Amino acid sequence: MHTVTLKQADKDLKGIIQRAIRDKDEVIIASDEGAVVVLDEVEWSNIKETLRLLSDKRSLAALLECHELRDRGERPEGISPEEAFKDV
Repeated sequence: MHTVTLKQADKDLKGIIQRAIRDKDEVIIASDEGAVVVLDEVEWSNIKETLRLLSDKRSLAALLECHELRDRGERPEGISPEEAFKDV
């Protein structure tokens, strides 16, 4: 994470955007009124999808169950990627 002032951002917005995209890391633009975050659109989409999955109780339970299995050295039962995407 990198923080710049509003004055710095005003001088180099293009560079700030390029840095956020290149580094896949957020850039905070701070001002006297508060701060905003600039981040790569793909990263933002990933964050939104993660939040969506974590807010779904069934998805969260399945994720936690798989983590517990992994921590015990086991593998979850399921279907292969080939089976899951055979109609695609």
